Amino acid sequence: MSELFISDLHLAPAEPGTVQTFLDFLAGPARRAERLTILGDLFDYWAGDDDLADPFNARIVAALRTLSDRGVRLEFMAGNRDFLVGEDFAHAAGLTLLPDPCVRDIAGVKTLLTHGDALCTDDVDYQRFRAQVRDPAWRAAFLARPLADRKREIETLRMMSETEKRHKPAEIMDVNADAVTAWFVEHRAEALIHGHTHRQGRHEYVLNGKICTRWVLGDWHPGRGNALFCEPAGWRWLDLR
Repeated sequence: MSELFISDLHLAPAEPGTVQTFLDFLAGPARRAERLTILGDLFDYWAGDDDLADPFNARIVAALRTLSDRGVRLEFMAGNRDFLVGEDFAHAAGLTLLPDPCVRDIAGVKTLLTHGDALCTDDVDYQRFRAQVRDPAWRAAFLARPLADRKREIETLRMMSETEKRHKPAEIMDVNADAVTAWFVEHRAEALIHGHTHRQGRHEYVLNGKICTRWVLGDWHPGRGNALFCEPAGWRWLDLR
């Protein structure tokens, strides 16, 4: 099976160039794959599935549905920006929601998939926040509030997050090496694919005499765009700019 992996597009009306790159990707390279997996942060933020009627959101969902209707299997794993995505979104877009993390055989390689933020264990404040917003009770209470209220709070949280990031050491916002090793061992995986850090790259680890590979998906900020293409013949990057 040929597979594509992307993450951290942060799609928003204010970034039409990135949106067009994504739409061109869905109409081009994505159609030649058997499965496309989105590992989080497709949107800059998602306030809830009751926002599906928003014209921008509807445009993205329709493009995903078109690809799904052509026979490409679509999968989505929530990121730290769109963890409120739910079953209504999945049904409208024609995709399957994945738990974080999950393990899958990819071209004969036992592979661990994750958005990546759970591996940034050095950022204690963020991990505390992540645990709070992933709690089902918190999610239910938040989604019960009016959509406009949710959007205002999300905007406030995003501004606070950007301010905090400017004062955090860069290294604590990257994955923790011990956490990565522990996940490889726990899940008996040979490869790991994740996003979140925006640090595209390929890293090798030797564990119990075996080489394990960590693939880090890059972000799609203006002027960028990338995907990881996996097939039995090999794994490689696709530059989508």
